[in-house]
Amino acid sequence: MSKIVVTGATGELGQLVVKHLLKRVPTSQIAVSVRNLEKAAGLFGDQDIEVRYGDYDDPSSLEKSFVGASKLLLISTPQDDSIVRIRKHVDAIQAAKKAGVKHIIYTSFAAIDKGAFPPLGNVHLATEYTLRASGLSTTILRNAFYQEAFANESLQAYIDHGVIITSAGEGKLNTVERNDLAIATANVLAEEGHENKTYELASSETWNYDELANILSDVSGKTVSHQSFSDSNALEKLIESGVPEGIAQFQITLYNSIANGNEGNTSHDLEELIGRKPISIRESITHLFNRPI
Repeated sequence: MSKIVVTGATGELGQLVVKHLLKRVPTSQIAVSVRNLEKAAGLFGDQDIEVRYGDYDDPSSLEKSFVGASKLLLISTPQDDSIVRIRKHVDAIQAAKKAGVKHIIYTSFAAIDKGAFPPLGNVHLATEYTLRASGLSTTILRNAFYQEAFANESLQAYIDHGVIITSAGEGKLNTVERNDLAIATANVLAEEGHENKTYELASSETWNYDELANILSDVSGKTVSHQSFSDSNALEKLIESGVPEGIAQFQITLYNSIANGNEGNTSHDLEELIGRKPISIRESITHLFNRPI
């Protein structure tokens, strides 16, 4: 029997994809390709999902885990080094081709053809080109930034200090909750007709740090403001506040891209795939702080 094989199934996105896929197709049609068999057994053991060993560092294991896949969800690796990430993606695509996979669905990054965040975008562009060169049927899911990276417990520090420091100016940012991305991905995996298409899985609405400050003020009852400085001054202030230098440098790179208008691209593709508007940043934050919307 042909299978829908999901890589990275023990990760946060992968787990959600499997959860929603189980609502669309029989368990017998799903297999997961994972590096940590013990973790996968704990997650999927009571669901009778087939667990296969597949490690990006061992291409031959990937080929074995992809055998019989009519569809393969290739979730991008979390490796920090860009060249290593690209190499692993290429190895996985070659393994899929050798295994006879018919259709690859790949989790890319939103608006990379419009200059969105090059440190991530360049990796995904390289992978997309490799997929096109492979000759395999592909679907590209260009995921926006995970909203959870911005709407999380660290927001309490902004509330406590009453200020958000960036160098993003009034630039806009597009973010989406993992769960909404997972629903869209599961729908694509469960349905036909998505072959050789590219979907921009972003929100039709964006936000900036001024708006984030207003949301935090609303949910906390305290005044929170946004102060935008030059990149160098913002970097200095972030490090002075205790942010590790490497993380602070990364934040400045992102703020610079936001300020330059690269991260505010919108799309209706996600709405169409999930049948509603994605959860907004305000909804995520109000839920986080247990306040009514």
